[in-house]
Amino acid sequence: MAPAATSQKISEKDDLDATIKKLASLKPIGHSSYTGEIKSGYSGSWAEKLPETTKARYARHGVDISKGYPYVPEVDKIPKFVNEAYAIRNEVYPYVERGAKADPEKKALFGAAKEVINLTKHLGTEIVGLQLSDLNDQQKDELALLVAERVVVFFRDQDLSPQKQLELGHYWGQVEVHPQVPRISEEFNGVSVIWQDYYRAKYGLHLSFKKAIGGNAQWHTDLVHELQPAGITHLHNDAIPSVGGDTLWASGYAAYDKLSPAFQKFLDGKTAIYRSAHQYVDPENPLKGPKYVEREHPIVRTHPATGWKFLFVNRSMTVRIVGLEPEESKTILEYLFSVYEKNLDIQVRFNWRPTKEGLGTSAIWDNRASQHFAVWDHEGKENRHGTRVTSLAEIPFFDENSKSQREALGLSLD
Repeated sequence: MAPAATSQKISEKDDLDATIKKLASLKPIGHSSYTGEIKSGYSGSWAEKLPETTKARYARHGVDISKGYPYVPEVDKIPKFVNEAYAIRNEVYPYVERGAKADPEKKALFGAAKEVINLTKHLGTEIVGLQLSDLNDQQKDELALLVAERVVVFFRDQDLSPQKQLELGHYWGQVEVHPQVPRISEEFNGVSVIWQDYYRAKYGLHLSFKKAIGGNAQWHTDLVHELQPAGITHLHNDAIPSVGGDTLWASGYAAYDKLSPAFQKFLDGKTAIYRSAHQYVDPENPLKGPKYVEREHPIVRTHPATGWKFLFVNRSMTVRIVGLEPEESKTILEYLFSVYEKNLDIQVRFNWRPTKEGLGTSAIWDNRASQHFAVWDHEGKENRHGTRVTSLAEIPFFDENSKSQREALGLSLD
């Protein structure tokens, strides 16, 4: 090759490298719906805006917010390239399904409770009279099984520290530390801040009466793009509107049972592509625009604790069914999304209000076998603030010999 041609090739490569670096330096690529600038570090003024109940919770449990609140990871710690995002958790992490060997009767957990209230026939349970911070390992295992069976379990009147919430998360699996999401502080990796007021102001999340869908105010399942997606998720709300601000959950077990046997047979063994909420620069094709992290998982999964099949899709992040033509995949996925979203008999709606002033409420759910939706009906006129910890679970699998929930429980499908 002539020296001039070689020099031109080197120059072109240098230009491309410079372009890639410039794109990545503009800002860390954020959520797909956000186009503004991401500000990292501590937010000083927002510490003053914290709800009084949140401040009191943090003060009781020695959580220092004097540097500001919340903390967003520094720019140089946020992945900008898609290969960096993949590398965060790209190796298999040993996972123990705590509910798999728990007492099916849950005597230790139920025996310590004042009351156990099932909110619907097969979805949602409230446990009264127990403090999550006081659970022993046997009760934690039984709670993991209860969550797997009932999808979501609620505890009101909790005086729960973020430290204990994080400890519970580590017991149930590898705690997910999100590289971009705001957290309490640098010391609380894995404790994400759920505060719509902050997201509206700082990230441009547009929620209003006319547009009440966005962020967590839509049907979704968390972290489906992970090699080992979310298992148990624990949201503790320490500031709750006096009216409104409910959350809904829908059961993936029941969604699967809603399908005809022929359709179930068609879906069993199929896989789909699941993507991240955030986007990144593709160093191989930087000018083609931001790129998602994508993983391939079974569209019907088997739960390792219950052994039941469940439908694993959600409108926000399930992209396409592998092996089908685009229009075929789009039509089928649209129907599957609607099964989750439109069947009220497979959903439960929960109001977070505690019965004792100054205390909070926890919801602990199985993120594998469910979708959830935070309702924006309080319109931001009252505070809604919480902390969330998610434990990652197993690599998704499908066991062809597993049964559906209703089949396993001997329930009629008619």
